[in-house]
Amino acid sequence: MTQNSYVALEDRGLITVGGPDRRDFLQGLISNDIEQAGPGQAIWAALLTAQGKYLHDFFIIEIDDVFYIDCEAARLMDLGQRLSRFKLRAEIDLGIAEDYGVWALYGTDAGAAMGLDVQPGRGTAWNDGVVYYDPRTTEVGCRAILPKTSAVETLESADLASGHLAEYDKQRIALGAPDGSRDMVIEKAILLENNFDPLNGVDWEKGCYVGQELTARTKYRGLIKKQLMPVEFDGETPSTGTLVSLGGKDAGEIKSVQGDVGLALLRLEKLEEARAGDQPLLADSTRITPKIPIWAAKAADS
Repeated sequence: MTQNSYVALEDRGLITVGGPDRRDFLQGLISNDIEQAGPGQAIWAALLTAQGKYLHDFFIIEIDDVFYIDCEAARLMDLGQRLSRFKLRAEIDLGIAEDYGVWALYGTDAGAAMGLDVQPGRGTAWNDGVVYYDPRTTEVGCRAILPKTSAVETLESADLASGHLAEYDKQRIALGAPDGSRDMVIEKAILLENNFDPLNGVDWEKGCYVGQELTARTKYRGLIKKQLMPVEFDGETPSTGTLVSLGGKDAGEIKSVQGDVGLALLRLEKLEEARAGDQPLLADSTRITPKIPIWAAKAADS
């Protein structure tokens, strides 16, 4: 892949959080450290139940003293309502940025072409909006929040070509990066089984937030039994939700798919059995091969 490209993420929406108490308000709710977010730095974070189960995940960056929360458009109202329940006496303003959209930038190195330092989440103001490296890993590419009326002109003025969502999605999948409720079951998924720790979605040094105690317990007691992993398909592409088996026994479940690749939530015990033996992991009759994301391979080498 050599051409730097852009694609509209039409399944994303934007909630705004302004007001003097915006940092303290979000700090007590989300899994990451809001103090790390600003005009030049984005973070990825989640909102959890009190039992530490997944509700929403989102990207946060600041524009003109207002936090923009890039979230699932179909579930935007649910997230907004959940945030408003915690407002109480906090001096914050919750809104929806209907005039702005979210675009993904991907290719050889779209971020460097934009003049960004190659660091997760690093961003800069851009034509009444902002562009930033994906805070999970720079390998995913960049995201941009731009006015809808001028976005295409802005993107093409930066020598970005119109791309295809399937290309971007395959890149995301290959990196083991979850895509919200496509990959994580609401009120059931656990952050650490879905790569939030290595992909910079949890801050272990910040104070309390909703679900923090059980998230920390999962990490420090080594209670992770499953892992979201990229997989390749040898055969017919299975549909999302297809069960994965090893020797006829439950080994996991297929999540989002794109062509001959997908994400699967695999039982670590069965994954080790597959690696040690000669039986394949199967999704129906399709053989699946787990792959190590680039970021994990780099971490293993360092």
